Amino acid sequence: MNLLIVSQYFWPEDFRINDLSRRLSEQGVNVTVLTGKPNYPGGEIFEGYSTWSFGRETMDGIEILRIPLVPRKAGRALQLAANYLSFVFWGILLGPALTFRRPADVIFVYGISPILQAIPAIFLKWQKRAKLVIWVQDIWPDSLEATGFVKNKLILGLVGHCVKWIYSRADVVLVQSNAFIEPVSNLCAREKIFYYPNSAEDVVASSSAKSECPIPGLTQYFSIVFAGALGTAQALGVVLDAAERLAGEKSIRFFLVGHGSRSKWLSEQVKVRQLTNVVLAGRYPVEAMPSVFANASALLVTLTDDPIFARTVPSKVQSYLAAGRPIIGCINGEGSRVINEAKAGLTCGAMDVDGLVLQVERLYQMSANDRAELGENGKRYFEENFESNRLTKELIEKFQSIINVTRT
Repeated sequence: MNLLIVSQYFWPEDFRINDLSRRLSEQGVNVTVLTGKPNYPGGEIFEGYSTWSFGRETMDGIEILRIPLVPRKAGRALQLAANYLSFVFWGILLGPALTFRRPADVIFVYGISPILQAIPAIFLKWQKRAKLVIWVQDIWPDSLEATGFVKNKLILGLVGHCVKWIYSRADVVLVQSNAFIEPVSNLCAREKIFYYPNSAEDVVASSSAKSECPIPGLTQYFSIVFAGALGTAQALGVVLDAAERLAGEKSIRFFLVGHGSRSKWLSEQVKVRQLTNVVLAGRYPVEAMPSVFANASALLVTLTDDPIFARTVPSKVQSYLAAGRPIIGCINGEGSRVINEAKAGLTCGAMDVDGLVLQVERLYQMSANDRAELGENGKRYFEENFESNRLTKELIEKFQSIINVTRT
């Protein structure tokens, strides 16, 4: 099987599509990736790459074809728009030529924001007479409105029509959460929508050793670790509010590991509020995260209180489950359901400061054995529901099924 992956983001940026590409290749799929120049999350083109050139490289035997890309810089609206649209423009202009001699049975779009990155894939589908599969990670235009990135109703309406056009050109639309099925079915035919969840990063799922922790001080406290993007959707103000309320408990400390659009604001707030129990640890490579997780007392996930995010299972939930540590979820809907169904931790409503304080105190007061049991429950649930090799085989079977329809 020949697979062409279209993704604006790819290695050496840290995204789940990297591991999935490797697993697909290891299971016999001939994988080629069409992507842009790496610049996430810092916003500058990585060293060794240039903005306006195009090129070819390999990763673990996977061919990577790169097109020019305007860097996202500080991530302001106009900068992000230029970043998104440049991938679409150069993908349409250069994608067919770069992939001309590379056959494709299936074109696979890793559909995190922006879903507009699927537009070049549609042109490639027509050129190669291939099947198109889109894996939806964020629901547009709802997530744009929920994060405040776009507020204009006319623009949101236009984006909605564009997304409907994109989905209508796909042969299969995969959704990362069962709760995505209803809103996505308003944009395309229900019969081509299938549930396909995220797994954890391979390095997290396969690691069990407690190596030396790279974050100073983390092992000295009852450490609650939030790992990932520090953005608007994560509602991290609730973490600062909870930390303020728990300031009297000197043994509890919050560690925010990552980077994002709210990093500067968080740094300012920590200073203004004099929160000595909040540590902005910065961003670490994915290879360091197993040690961070293993040495954490608990792992924290938060989201904004918005209906669209209640439908989402944040991808960090799978990583937390795989790490085998107790989870605190300050989220609504599907993410909360998974944590509770797994019996992997404690949850409260999104942006509920009182609830978050209560659950932190409850977990802190538990015995070490009870906390360990929560972690073990999560690990077991991950293996039963999100194990990566099984999910990869299922994806290959889905690809094969739509190829066979064409051949018959």
